[in-house]
Amino acid sequence: MSRILVLGGYGGFGGRISRRLAADGHDILVAGRSIAKARAFCAGSSRLTSVAFDRENIVQALTDHRPFLLVDASGPFQAMDHAVAIACIAAGVHYLDIADARDFVCGIGALDAAAQAAGVVILSGASSVPALSGAVVRHLSAGMDTVRSIEMAISASNRATAGPAVATAILGQVGRPLRFWSGGRWQQGFGWQGLRRIGFEVTGTRPSRKRWVSLVDVPDMALLPDRIAGRPAVVFRAGTELAFQNLLPWLASWPVRWGWCRSLAPLAGWLKPLQRLTAWAGTDRSAMSVTLFGLHEGRRIERRWTLIASNGDGPEIPALSVPLLVARILASDEVPGARDAGQSMQLGDYQPAFDSLAICHEVIERDLPPPLYARVMADRFTRLPAAVRSMHNVLRDGGASGEAIVTGAANPIARLIARGIGFPAAGTHRLHVRFTEREGVETWTRDFGDQRFRSRLRQDGRWLVERFGTLRFEFELPSDEQGLAMVMRRWWIGPFRLPLLLAPRSLAREWEEDGRFHFDVPISLTLLGRIVHYRGWLEPEGAEA
Repeated sequence: MSRILVLGGYGGFGGRISRRLAADGHDILVAGRSIAKARAFCAGSSRLTSVAFDRENIVQALTDHRPFLLVDASGPFQAMDHAVAIACIAAGVHYLDIADARDFVCGIGALDAAAQAAGVVILSGASSVPALSGAVVRHLSAGMDTVRSIEMAISASNRATAGPAVATAILGQVGRPLRFWSGGRWQQGFGWQGLRRIGFEVTGTRPSRKRWVSLVDVPDMALLPDRIAGRPAVVFRAGTELAFQNLLPWLASWPVRWGWCRSLAPLAGWLKPLQRLTAWAGTDRSAMSVTLFGLHEGRRIERRWTLIASNGDGPEIPALSVPLLVARILASDEVPGARDAGQSMQLGDYQPAFDSLAICHEVIERDLPPPLYARVMADRFTRLPAAVRSMHNVLRDGGASGEAIVTGAANPIARLIARGIGFPAAGTHRLHVRFTEREGVETWTRDFGDQRFRSRLRQDGRWLVERFGTLRFEFELPSDEQGLAMVMRRWWIGPFRLPLLLAPRSLAREWEEDGRFHFDVPISLTLLGRIVHYRGWLEPEGAEA
């Protein structure tokens, strides 16, 4: 077979890759920061040979060892450049890495012309992301008319210990800003915030408790919006099995976000000892899920792929893509060039490896209910103008942009009330509205220039309920072929229902004009007069446009 050099070849993931490649009949050169550890790892195996590797003179090292292919499993890739890949191109050696660092993986394409000229394959991200995740997303999206949202999550078993590179990568993201595509434009989040509990279930396996996961930055969040029909929102979350292990980095993320400290990466050396203290808790089960929301032949559907790895086999998953891609390169199925590995594999390619491990996975599909306004309005929703229907056809994620003219409060007291609620200042503003939907509740985030306010909407029988903080309003939605109105019928502050006589006066209207969605929202109080009045237009972005 072939000679393959594996950097970090005795580490947590690199060791698994080295053993798998050796089992496939390749001669593996194992290199790392410690030649003593490399020798100990290789002892007793004729297919594994420890070698010294000088990163200061990579081309010479490649010339000396003359591998067919180099696998970089060293990391952390968040702090690395492409020097190893560049050296491989110069030496005519194929290259793979298991990077999950967004900038590193997405930037590998800059080497494409040089790789093609040298006739070598340079693939970055041959790991759980974006290689496996990309294969799953393409499998789930097959046949869908459009995809509105992609949500991915990984939850590691408490028994899966993090090596130094993984620990540094994890803590280096805590509290740091990241970008994700949602609502038709780039949004900002922060690493290990956005906590959410999700379940991982596969038919025929023991159900597990819901687990906490948080936002982390991965290449998929930059790659997938442009690769899937509909330019969907993409978000990735990760976590560990035990709740407090996720709550602690969430708490620690705030000082980093506020600028009190630059990074938690210097604390990486403490992560493994702390993990040992709780090794007795939890289980040996890791999990991964990928969920798509979109349209298939006019139906609103959710497709979800879930994987559960038992018996401590979860850490094997990041190591599965490399042997498969090595086989593709040997068979000349990968054309020369430099790119991420997110489009190289098919989900079915992984099945033999899954079968050899305690791994089960499945795809489920379910129909989703109509959007919120359609549920409230029933048959009347279909008679609304097309632009109004489109604006309210929220499916997990959406966005619209336009313009708003805001007339401010009538007096200083009304101005204080408007400021407390978060209503925009007077003037003409560029307007963007981000729609998100979860379990029947819609969240509308309105950005008037650099001012933002948010409300949540849900159904209560034939009424629409909108909440602004502690204020809650219940509306009737009279409508005709021209548009709809929102007529307030009840209102609350906290748990207390108040007389309608004291309620804010508002008759919000929505209609279509020149093919655009238009709105007019006046809000006033009986004794104080106008609180705010905003009117304007919106056009859907992305799949809704």
